[in-house]
Amino acid sequence: MNRPASAATLLLIGALPACSLAPAYKIPDSAPAAAAYKESGDWKRAQPVDAEARGSWWRIFQDSQLDELETEAGDANQNLKAAFARLQQARAATRIARADYFPTLGIDSSATRARASVNSPTYVPGHSPVYNNFDLEADFSYELDVWGRVRSSVNAAKANQSASAADLAALGLSIHAELAMDYFTLRGEDAQQLLLDKTVDDYGKSLTLTQNLYNGGDAALADVAQAQAQLESARTQAADVRLQRAQTEHAIAVLLGKNPSAFHLDPNPLPLELTPPPIDPGLPSALLERRPDVAAAERRVAAANAGIGVARAAYFPVFSLSAAAGFDSTSASNWLTAPSRLWSVGPAGLLTVFDAGRHRAQSAQAHAVYDEQVADYRNAVLTAYQDVEDNLAALRQLQQESSTEAAAVTATGKALQQAQFRYKAGLVTYLEVASTENTSLQAQLAAVTIQLRRMNASVLLVKALGGGWQSTAPTLSNSVRSAPRLGSRTTPSSKIG
Repeated sequence: MNRPASAATLLLIGALPACSLAPAYKIPDSAPAAAAYKESGDWKRAQPVDAEARGSWWRIFQDSQLDELETEAGDANQNLKAAFARLQQARAATRIARADYFPTLGIDSSATRARASVNSPTYVPGHSPVYNNFDLEADFSYELDVWGRVRSSVNAAKANQSASAADLAALGLSIHAELAMDYFTLRGEDAQQLLLDKTVDDYGKSLTLTQNLYNGGDAALADVAQAQAQLESARTQAADVRLQRAQTEHAIAVLLGKNPSAFHLDPNPLPLELTPPPIDPGLPSALLERRPDVAAAERRVAAANAGIGVARAAYFPVFSLSAAAGFDSTSASNWLTAPSRLWSVGPAGLLTVFDAGRHRAQSAQAHAVYDEQVADYRNAVLTAYQDVEDNLAALRQLQQESSTEAAAVTATGKALQQAQFRYKAGLVTYLEVASTENTSLQAQLAAVTIQLRRMNASVLLVKALGGGWQSTAPTLSNSVRSAPRLGSRTTPSSKIG
């Protein structure tokens, strides 16, 4: 074949359009969205829309200390840094896959001195068996993506990169939500501590009063023992709350990437009159656009779909172009001269005829991976709806519990006041006072617990709705080189509400 014909043949092969053997991708069907959330009931939508949680969603709680802590967590949390590193790995994997779109060019040079065997069939008698060899050669190779193997590999890498970005956003959402819940838990424990400290003080006064009555012959020794036991029990509860607060504070420190030994937050009791902010849950049909974990699951389905194309391409021959050019000589004096030049060029094809079922097994594996990812995606969708319904129900029921418990606190307070009057008048024993005091204390502690659960349920609802996440590749800021922030500028956007 002459040179023009060879060149034309190579150009024709190189121009063959690459087909793709991956199935046409379609987002898997999932559970159909309902017209409205079942548990929303008469849930009041946020008005005006500025109350919607978006971006830095924790700002809807209007707590400056929480805002500061959340900002610190975005910049310093070690789990977020690790997740960002995984995203960087996925980005690098995409660039590695894309490199196969282009040819590989290498240069090889060597200068050797060798001795040939005189008994070798290639040895020429009368010539010295010792010789030099100087070689300078450039090699070119390029795989023709006739069956779309490279394209499918790149598509899979890009989908995995998008999934990794969504994983980072999902982790950021989870960490910010956990920090908010720990923060409100800490404030709830501060409220319980304040209540128990006051209770210990009141019980101490009751013990003193009972001791004085006993000394005056107006109370029994059993009353003194009852008052003493009640006081010590309250002190035990107060000490246990201090332990819980310390551990919560340590958890916050770790979320902020700080050493718990050097971290402290001043007490800031959670007021009972504080109410969760109004949150518009929007429509169920929009939920899947907000949740980064659902987006990650869908992208992994797309990656598995592209993996099927890679597995199918292995059944077909691999076509490549290769070329080499350079200089080869036994003497350095004429090494780089025209007579020492060499070159070669031509296409090549490789088809595996027998592999003991390897390709068939790889194809079956790719299809199984796809089925797994589809199931994971559908489960992520179902879980998303469950999370929203759970927390809508929690907020509605806890609001009712808060009202009834507030009535219980008022009633037990009145009962305690009457019991104390009756005891001082000598009409009842201290047992009635102690029993009423315990009932009143438990009612107040329950009111604080319900208030804390309401605040945490509101945080979990924002998390369930996606936290204002918007589909984009996150960036890290400050010490983490653009720490992942939820709700950064993106196109298109998805927001809560």
